[in-house]
Amino acid sequence: MSSKTVLQLLLAVLAIYFTVLWVGDLVRNRSKIKDGNIYVAGVIGFIVNFFDTLGIGSYAPTTMFLKLTKFLKSDKLLPGTLNISCSIPVLFEAFLFITSVKVGGVTLISLVVASAIGSFFGSKYMSKVDERKIQIIMGSALVITAILMILQNTGFLAALGNGNKAIALTGWKLVVGIVGNLILGALMTAGIGLYAPCMAMIYLLGLTPIAAFPIMMASCAALMPVASREFIRKGEYNRTATIGITVGGIIGVYIAVKFVKSLDIKVLTWLVIIVIAYTAATMLYQGLHKTKKVHA
Repeated sequence: MSSKTVLQLLLAVLAIYFTVLWVGDLVRNRSKIKDGNIYVAGVIGFIVNFFDTLGIGSYAPTTMFLKLTKFLKSDKLLPGTLNISCSIPVLFEAFLFITSVKVGGVTLISLVVASAIGSFFGSKYMSKVDERKIQIIMGSALVITAILMILQNTGFLAALGNGNKAIALTGWKLVVGIVGNLILGALMTAGIGLYAPCMAMIYLLGLTPIAAFPIMMASCAALMPVASREFIRKGEYNRTATIGITVGGIIGVYIAVKFVKSLDIKVLTWLVIIVIAYTAATMLYQGLHKTKKVHA
């Protein structure tokens, strides 16, 4: 069985597992699906996942839009809403994109599984922290994300992969890759997108740039459903937002894949970086301001 087939089966199982878990919670709590405007959520989902398909990422822009629209009654709901609402669109994106896997099977599967395990433990921690800590953690995560987006948009990250020819990791490099992706999977539940740091790690370990995409895409597709379990179990997410963003996200991914052949998103990415930086500053101020009040 090829690594591509194993990967597709893994993602299919996770998709079924997540859908049963999430839809079951929605049915049991259908009276609570009135916490926000589902059409606004749908537009957010369409926009962020359309541009995620083109390489901008979805976590930071989704956080940005949820904050700008004041969609959530508490930032405590942010990690769960992000993970749950992005799960199905990213799984859909992965199935559409991963048509050929030009990376070693052991490397691919082990790094993807490591990211899922990391997200399991990350979600355990994030579901226990209070709103103030959420604001500080995710504000810091957005700062890191903005820096990584700047490095990506200026071509610095891509330059790390110049000359790399390996399509598989072995020995200590494989161990570093597994541990690294496990940590990145945990950090993703805190709002730090996996794409850019995973790309940098892969390039620094000597893998060819063509190997980065299936690892990054499959890692995100695998870790989100796993991370979502804890937030669904505790009900710590905005149900209306997840429905709207999921539906809008699927449409956005499909249109981006089928109809957009090329699009210069550099200018848009700089605008997103500016707004993300503002959102980060706002969240850090709110979290740190509450800290001062607690100690006053």
